[in-house]
Amino acid sequence: MFKWILVAVGVVLIGGFVFWQRNSVKTSYVNGLSQYNKLPGREFIFECDCYLFKLASHPTDYPLIGTHETVSELPAAVQDKLVGSALPGVRLLDTVRTGTRFKIVSVRRDESRTKTNVTFEILLLGETERKYPRLDAFFLLDHSLESTGAAPQVREAYAVARVR
Repeated sequence: MFKWILVAVGVVLIGGFVFWQRNSVKTSYVNGLSQYNKLPGREFIFECDCYLFKLASHPTDYPLIGTHETVSELPAAVQDKLVGSALPGVRLLDTVRTGTRFKIVSVRRDESRTKTNVTFEILLLGETERKYPRLDAFFLLDHSLESTGAAPQVREAYAVARVR
């Protein structure tokens, strides 16, 4: 009887390890690669209001930022009164308004068995009291350039480069 319990525990452990390996994501910072090395430190200014949010289906280290145009679960209009709401598939954490400045602090590549995503980690500037100053800009980016080996770009509908 004890032998069968040990076998069952072993099978569960092996199954759990295999499941974990199949669903794990390897994260690497690629700031030094040629197509990414000029990105950290670049500053931008938001051209539209956005939500800070977390997706229920996809855990991330930092809150995401975007609008309804790129994340259909988000409300069409950005409203402060919705902050704190848990909508189907998304939890709204905060808003970012037009004119807010940010800079790219790091370029990250997340690799799983099924896909590879490149994203920018950004830092909101000039607002020291923000609860979430560092964000994941995945939904602000135009990822179509990645198929050619180039770095993704910030969509101009969301933000423009700050010229100093």
